[in-house]
Amino acid sequence: MLMELCKQIGIALEKNDLILSTAESCTGGLVSAAITDIPGSSAWFDRGFVTYSNQAKIAMLGVNPATLQQHGAVSEATAIAMAEGVQKNSNANVTLATTGIAGPDGGTADKPVGTVCFAWAFEHQVTATITQCFLGNRQSIRKQAVVYALQELLANL
Repeated sequence: MLMELCKQIGIALEKNDLILSTAESCTGGLVSAAITDIPGSSAWFDRGFVTYSNQAKIAMLGVNPATLQQHGAVSEATAIAMAEGVQKNSNANVTLATTGIAGPDGGTADKPVGTVCFAWAFEHQVTATITQCFLGNRQSIRKQAVVYALQELLANL
């Protein structure tokens, strides 16, 4: 299923002459790995940033430290900053970002384990964002986040 989803994304990106890049925190590069499993993906995928720490988000993507302090790393504001930072630091005109709590620790009452914030930035458009809460263990949460991020990307291409 994941490979077919990535193939469909590649077809849609090529058809629309678009290039994709990613910024991942909780998914740790799994979105980029799924995409680059597709032969020929270099025609429509530029690069992926794995920015697991706050310092990496700041240094590699230009996320404002005040955003992280005010909203936290797991927030729609941070996801938006990550997606928009990728646009500024890559050759992509379509970007996606993931940041969340895969567990088993780190959750709070407001942001339980399984909370993942997503953002999708399309050149010259308002960045879209949403928060989802997935159930399961760390591996399951991360896989669900990858599938969700890619399904929503495809739906908006």
